[in-house]
Amino acid sequence: MAPSVAVVGGGIGGLTAAVALLRAGLDVRVYEQARTLPAVGAGIQLAPNCTRILGRLGLLPAVARVAVRPTAFEFRRWDDGRVLSRTPLGDSVETAYGAPYLHAHRGDLVALLADAVPADRVEVGRRCVGVEPRGERAEVVFADGSRTAADVVVGADGIHSAVRQSLFGVDRPRFTGHVAYRGLIPADRLAHLGLEPRCTVRLGPGAHVVHYFVSAGRLVNVVCVTEENAWRRESWTDRGDVAELRATFHGWHPVVREIVGALDAPLKWALFDRDPLRCWSRGPVALLGDACHPMLPYGAQGYAQAVEDAAVLAACLAVRAVRDIPAALARYAALRRDRAARVQAISRGNGVRFHLPDGPEQQTRDAAMAASFGLAPEIDWLYGHDSSASLSDITVAVD
Repeated sequence: MAPSVAVVGGGIGGLTAAVALLRAGLDVRVYEQARTLPAVGAGIQLAPNCTRILGRLGLLPAVARVAVRPTAFEFRRWDDGRVLSRTPLGDSVETAYGAPYLHAHRGDLVALLADAVPADRVEVGRRCVGVEPRGERAEVVFADGSRTAADVVVGADGIHSAVRQSLFGVDRPRFTGHVAYRGLIPADRLAHLGLEPRCTVRLGPGAHVVHYFVSAGRLVNVVCVTEENAWRRESWTDRGDVAELRATFHGWHPVVREIVGALDAPLKWALFDRDPLRCWSRGPVALLGDACHPMLPYGAQGYAQAVEDAAVLAACLAVRAVRDIPAALARYAALRRDRAARVQAISRGNGVRFHLPDGPEQQTRDAAMAASFGLAPEIDWLYGHDSSASLSDITVAVD
């Protein structure tokens, strides 16, 4: 009999893990606290280290139908719009890394991932409040007092993970002083700007703006990151003050002001940082995605790292779970921990580099961007990594 797996969390990380584990032949159930599968969020970038795995899981054709294939990634100055760095994507990146770079809407991803998991394997309205060991198995405890036991429990329940707290106690995240406003704009409202299908990051003192197309080009995803000291709520759904946002970007390039001005009801959330978690598993329980390595959004790797987690977890359990589940989970954590921590560090460093005040440090940064890819010098290490190579030998076994 295949080992049973309880995946706590029905977001894009948990659902991707469920698909990978099902493909590996495990008996998987997903438990989501919301009444419907969450489509919170807006745009998301899918780099080749992510899409390569989605391809092996059979998900890439569906993703490609709802996504946008950008032609380039570029950095620009905040005031005059001057290009600081432009990296070809499209055919160039796919040729180099064997997988495409895509932009997608988080809600579109949730929908197609949900279609890939049989409906009877997903339970909504099931808020996990803890996990308790029961011999060689573990029980997931829900807010209504009910419980479910499984051979493996995967905590994919995000930055406020109840599974992580059960294993390692309450942590204390650090507020970065950065606040992000995000929203979606119908593409036809910005048609007069002649925006290209690129990911554009506009860097300025104490702030930056990111914009790119999603949903097969119908929408423009916009994220504006600013700095302030008073905001503390770690929420994805608080409403932002439009007048305050527009005032922040007064004096920026006219294209920025037009884009920001078209955001009617942006959502606002504070960005918190956590140091890398050294232990990801205990007995038959393991963590995945934001539950163990929450990423600041300055490397566009949050979902990609969760997908890498899912691939490695599925491979480890497919090979070793029947004999020794704790050892399989410990191996998964050992294979993933250092890489995820390094990506966290890259993202953290970009948060500083993106907001440099105009002056000598900014000029040095701009010169470096002109000479190489702007996000990080480790781009080959990042995009060329293949976490899912071992998945190719796994027999598809979905009920």
